[in-house]
Amino acid sequence: MQLIGSTTSPYVRRIRLFMDNYPHEFIALNIYSPEGRDALRKYTPVMKVPVLTDDDKTLLDSRVIHKYLANKLNHAQMSWDQENLLTMIDAVNDSCITLFMLTRSGISTEGELLIADLQKERIANTINLLEAAAANGSFDEWHYPSICLYCLLDWVSFRELLSLEETPALAAFLQSHKHETLIKNTDPRL
Repeated sequence: MQLIGSTTSPYVRRIRLFMDNYPHEFIALNIYSPEGRDALRKYTPVMKVPVLTDDDKTLLDSRVIHKYLANKLNHAQMSWDQENLLTMIDAVNDSCITLFMLTRSGISTEGELLIADLQKERIANTINLLEAAAANGSFDEWHYPSICLYCLLDWVSFRELLSLEETPALAAFLQSHKHETLIKNTDPRL
């Protein structure tokens, strides 16, 4: 089994954390370099990470990969509440990535720019819901949505995209897992 991705992607990192005790090879690509893009093209036509190969199967997208692995490893399916939490986490993640890519492309996200404004609105609305869920104990157990939340929060911290000063439950959640070995080993700053 091979997991293909970049070391900085929060979507790849969540699968790496989920697969912690399962034997696999991690193939790290620099997906922004010409060589990395060429290598990625060999694994997936959609040019996104992560990609998982297992025997004759190629799986695209972290949600699909998680469902496949959860089934293969006999993990319980997520509840509908957990699915909704994951959807909220993914919405914030996608919006933050969009803003990051706009900035990286030299496009200012300040002022009136519809795509940026929509992302900021989504982030503001959803981060408050995630804060409430964290305060209510929804992430007290280390399950897949918790893994995904950690990867999101650490990534936005790493990229300096979002301050957690106004979300104390999320800040406490991030801090509480920061020193775990696997978290350290998958740190995007390395």
